[in-house]
Amino acid sequence: MVSLGKIDLNLFLVLEAIFNEGSITRASRTLNLTQPAVSHALARLRDLLGDPLFIREGNRMIPTPLTLQLIGPVKSALRNIGTALGQLDGFDPSTSRRHFRIGLRHTVEPAVLPALARQIHDEAPGVEVSSLSHDRDQLRGAFASGEIDVAIDIQMAPVPDIRFRRLYGGKLVVAVRAGHPILRGLPRETLHLSLHETLHEIWGIEAYLRCGHVSASSRRSAVGYEDHLLQEIGRQRRISVRCQNQWTACRLAASSDLLFTLPERFAESLSAPFGNVILPFPLPVPDLYLYLYWHARTGDDPAIRWLRDKIVGLYGEET
Repeated sequence: MVSLGKIDLNLFLVLEAIFNEGSITRASRTLNLTQPAVSHALARLRDLLGDPLFIREGNRMIPTPLTLQLIGPVKSALRNIGTALGQLDGFDPSTSRRHFRIGLRHTVEPAVLPALARQIHDEAPGVEVSSLSHDRDQLRGAFASGEIDVAIDIQMAPVPDIRFRRLYGGKLVVAVRAGHPILRGLPRETLHLSLHETLHEIWGIEAYLRCGHVSASSRRSAVGYEDHLLQEIGRQRRISVRCQNQWTACRLAASSDLLFTLPERFAESLSAPFGNVILPFPLPVPDLYLYLYWHARTGDDPAIRWLRDKIVGLYGEET
């Protein structure tokens, strides 16, 4: 058995960095150490644990089974130590070198990350922000291991030790290109007035279903929320193209006659570069909300609390 007293805890920082970066060179940059220093630390840890820990395959350092067994507890322990030290020292955004890891699924990232990153770096220029994909079913473990600090996602079933706050909501809307035939006869001044009476005289469920559609999802045969709404009235839309993210879908809508249905909260930022027109979804729809999630363990961490405040300031519900 390896005694903890014989191991320099800094070696675990090296283990975590190599695991995260998949490269000794990139790990050395993350740790602000020379490459030989990182290699030397890895060699020491290999000797102490009697395992290679990583196997080089091309340009990647592939973790061994022992590393995969260790990395979760190591990340959790390092994050707990960092949280405790952060609570002692407080958090000064103007001087902090903190690395925030934010769980954002690919459908949410384009609408949330740009404004959030700008605000964070305006106040905390030394802070690093990483957007990481997360598995909703594994969210508790990702928080506990320190893989992510907070996550922004749709409403999920309650999970022990996970805290949440509802962010703002919005309706479903439909993005179409500015010259789309479906807009013919619609006065120009009503194009962005989604509730204008004139619009509803021209735009409705039949017009929506006559068109082809683009769907954005990472799942191969996903059925969107809008599809469930259509099924409830016995209707079905024709999906011509499936892609993996909403930005691509907005671009496809801008360059074709396909319609793209998406949450209102994402529509303006994603569609603006392409000049798409935003129309209301042609069925009554309850507001759709995003939620901010974090682990109870980090609830009092000044840095995580600051990050949550930035997110709520941008995307919290108006009171």
